[in-house]
Amino acid sequence: MSCRLASLTRGVAAGFMVVVLILAGGCAGGPSSALRFDELDDAPPVWPPPPERPRYRYMGQLTGEENYRGQRTAVGRKVLAWLVGLATGPHSPRVLQRPQGGYTDARGRIYVSDVSRAAVYVFDPKDGLQIWEEAGANLHFLTPLGVTAGEPGYILVADADLRRVVILNEQGKPQGSMGEGVLQRPVGVARDPVSGLIYVADSKAHDVKVFDRDGVLVATWGRRGHGPGEFNAPTYLTFADGRLYVTDTLNSRVQVFDREGRFVRSVGRRGLYLGDLPRPKGVAVDQDRNLYVVESYYDHLLIFNEKGEFLLPIGGTGNGIGQFYLPAGVWTDHRGWVYVADAFNGRVMIFEYLRDWGES
Repeated sequence: MSCRLASLTRGVAAGFMVVVLILAGGCAGGPSSALRFDELDDAPPVWPPPPERPRYRYMGQLTGEENYRGQRTAVGRKVLAWLVGLATGPHSPRVLQRPQGGYTDARGRIYVSDVSRAAVYVFDPKDGLQIWEEAGANLHFLTPLGVTAGEPGYILVADADLRRVVILNEQGKPQGSMGEGVLQRPVGVARDPVSGLIYVADSKAHDVKVFDRDGVLVATWGRRGHGPGEFNAPTYLTFADGRLYVTDTLNSRVQVFDREGRFVRSVGRRGLYLGDLPRPKGVAVDQDRNLYVVESYYDHLLIFNEKGEFLLPIGGTGNGIGQFYLPAGVWTDHRGWVYVADAFNGRVMIFEYLRDWGES
């Protein structure tokens, strides 16, 4: 009797797996790993709103594995989830929890750091969602924040509590690190593609540390203070067109430097009006040298021109389209897309830059 029961159990399990495989393949209208954004019933929102000429358009958001499920039918998803639940137990969705920073490469792969998950999420347009947790041999990420491109084929991740910048290859495998024993609390990381120099905002030390392509500390910029070239808890930074942009968070400004560390200008000020920077965090620059600053205190993305003149806000507190709740990082890509890590809404919102501000 026990042999017959075991045989019957194996047969039922096999039958379930056949149905699961059929549903997994047959319910898809194409490759199931294709990256998708929101499908809106109406035209996507634009900023500024009509009747003004739109400059930015909502593209969608990243939340996790749901970005790869748009091609399965609703019935297929429910039946598949029910069958998989019977076979393996409840499914825990792989979703963003507290995204902080990010980077998008030339192939459209989107890398997002998540401090709650202690990992880097990789949204690949073709190969699906990956979650990278390893920071070294027998070492996991603790507080990954800044993410940027390293040498060709490598990714740099600043981990505040590991006190280092971790080097990963394109498969997410650790290839070493830099800054151990030097960095106190690294937040932002940027790289000059010409010189290969790597810049790290060390928030606790109130400075920017510069490493060569071998990870050797070659310079330290700034000290604690309020004057030009001085910092009070710098966080994120970006490098563009020979300039390093540093968010000087507790000084309520963004400072701009040339390659040699010479102060160029400051953008923003402390205040309560829209366009002021009470608590700036993420910073990015697009192909037209527009400057994007995340103002985390009042939940806005603020846009300035190359001269530092305020152009446009996007945001406000909430969880709707174009709203944020304690946003952190911002970055741009070669397509003119602008990404905002909307930390406490557990998502990355994406906007498309439509045209140059100088055009009528």
